[in-house]
Amino acid sequence: MNNQSASHDPLSEVTTESPSEISAESVTAVGPPLWLLAELTYDCPLHCPYCSNPTQLTETKDELSTEQWCQVFTEARDMGAVQLGFSGGEPLLRKDLEVLVKHSRDLGFYTNLITSGIGLTEKRIAKLKVAGLDHIQISFQGADPEVNDAIAGKGNAYKQKFKMAKSVKAQGYPMVLNFVISKQNINQIAEVMRLSCELEADYVELATAQYYGWAYQNRDHLLPTQAELVEAERIVNEFREQQQGKGPHFIFVTPDYYETRPKACMNGWGTTFLTVTPDGSALPCHSAKMLPLTFPNVKDKSIADIWQQDFSFEYFRGDDWMPQPCKGCDEKEKDFGGCRCQAFMLTGDMHKTDPVCSKSEDHHLIQKAIENAVKPSKAIVDRINQSTAMKHAKNAELNIVTVKV
Repeated sequence: MNNQSASHDPLSEVTTESPSEISAESVTAVGPPLWLLAELTYDCPLHCPYCSNPTQLTETKDELSTEQWCQVFTEARDMGAVQLGFSGGEPLLRKDLEVLVKHSRDLGFYTNLITSGIGLTEKRIAKLKVAGLDHIQISFQGADPEVNDAIAGKGNAYKQKFKMAKSVKAQGYPMVLNFVISKQNINQIAEVMRLSCELEADYVELATAQYYGWAYQNRDHLLPTQAELVEAERIVNEFREQQQGKGPHFIFVTPDYYETRPKACMNGWGTTFLTVTPDGSALPCHSAKMLPLTFPNVKDKSIADIWQQDFSFEYFRGDDWMPQPCKGCDEKEKDFGGCRCQAFMLTGDMHKTDPVCSKSEDHHLIQKAIENAVKPSKAIVDRINQSTAMKHAKNAELNIVTVKV
């Protein structure tokens, strides 16, 4: 999806400076990474159009081994990290998941598994429990099989998710659900909340899609109108009142496209959150690899060296990098200038003020995106998994045409 003319690509006009131009003296003292996200694999059995994984999966190198992941967890815990999320892709595809969970538990991490539920079994839930996993979050794409499976791109996905959610609850885990809300299912908000009650959920995140990766490509098909969001929020609040403090705790997360100030992305660059990708790249947020910066790899550097000394992690810490109006804004310590990835995707310059901010000279790009979403001009793009991407790339090299029959 393009926010300007069809012939203009804002990502082709990159404005940046080399990280090497930052002096060693500029590296600031920073606390430890408190939250570690381990993206164990980019492979996934689903094809959700809102996936935030990179679209260029063929650029990903070999996944980290069991031993390498365990070393990452040990180093992060030694620094003071306290929470560890296992994500993907679909982390259940890693056959060593239980080993990784046990090692993390032995280190003292609070661990959570972020999963589609596809590939989960009652037996594996029990094994993860024995290994010490603290909680499992299962994602749904809709409130019924028809909508859920259409968005997920997989038949019988809803049936499997429902069954595993019941089993997770029965085996003593907190019941945590995630529904990614978009134009495709926002009219099901009431049904989603009733389903959450049926599954006896403890916490439910009603999170509108965040526009990175595949979701950015499909934004026109995903971004609800402001009227749809207002109505959805009304339904959520009304449902909460009827609950009278009983049942699931619902968290409604709206897109920042309809705000006048940007989100404080990751609580500030390189201050709290650390992502390690399947091939070992270390990032200050899920999507940072898109930026014209060279990020370190845990195969080459320790977590301590990466967090405390690497220029890419220091690059957007503090406010020295900020342009106006961010530099002189009295809200800069609240939103930290907004999302660097969003600024880059929309303007081609990662240093610019996040266009979501009404003070940004590029705020019109957000309004244009909202207008484009009313009537999408391009077909939706299904997320492909890594093995498929690699196969397609290999076939292209060999000049092989794969025909689906």
